[in-house]
Amino acid sequence: MAMVTLTVLGSGSRGNSLHLEHGGRAILVDAGLSAKQLESRMAQVGADAAELLGVILTHEHGDHSGGLKTFLKKRRCPVYASHGTKDALEPQLATAEWRAFEAGAKVEIGGFLVETFPVPHDAAEPIGMKIHAGPVRIGLVSDLGYVTRLVVERLKGCTALILEANYDEAMLREEERRPWSVKQRISARHGHLSNGAAAKLVEEVAGPELRDLFLGHISEDCNRPELARKAIEEALQRAGRKGVRVHETCADEVGERHEIRV
Repeated sequence: MAMVTLTVLGSGSRGNSLHLEHGGRAILVDAGLSAKQLESRMAQVGADAAELLGVILTHEHGDHSGGLKTFLKKRRCPVYASHGTKDALEPQLATAEWRAFEAGAKVEIGGFLVETFPVPHDAAEPIGMKIHAGPVRIGLVSDLGYVTRLVVERLKGCTALILEANYDEAMLREEERRPWSVKQRISARHGHLSNGAAAKLVEEVAGPELRDLFLGHISEDCNRPELARKAIEEALQRAGRKGVRVHETCADEVGERHEIRV
């Protein structure tokens, strides 16, 4: 039986990072937490023992890359990123060991095969990914304004999904502290995914292989975990996948280590 250990180190507007371990070797997806938080959260759940093969970035925004410069001073490992992401970050990370690729490429990182695909977001060349480790398939889309047909096709057949459910549409409309221009950016076609859009995606891609679904990037002001969970669980029920385990994530604390098995 194949197994990947999945740990959401943090997910939200204050920082995002995912740790995946397979056969004693590991990768990070994004490094948006501070280097101190990345190290302490990995140590907290025992994820720091695995050999770190590299960091792969979804895009250049600070909540996905902000801790990388300091982190690399202690942990020398390659940084995998699309050409657009690399070009956006290279001025601050000139000494990084870059491994750049075009969005849509397949990238081998040790025992992990990362199948990347472009997503619509207001960044240079943002990507989603399906990560293969033996027969385990882990899909991740973190920041995207709407779901393309390519996203749907790439996320089919996953064992686990990490999916943005950023905002509740009514809460975003009624939120008073954000100016209208910011609300427009969030809900635009290159912004973030609502609970409803995330649920529709789940209904399309949830197959018999899916075991676990992680709700990420949940807004603290324009969403509530229970609203996101309700939308997703109803979508799973419509898809006939009521047995899928749904997990909430947050930026303030590390999640549990989850064993994803096939």
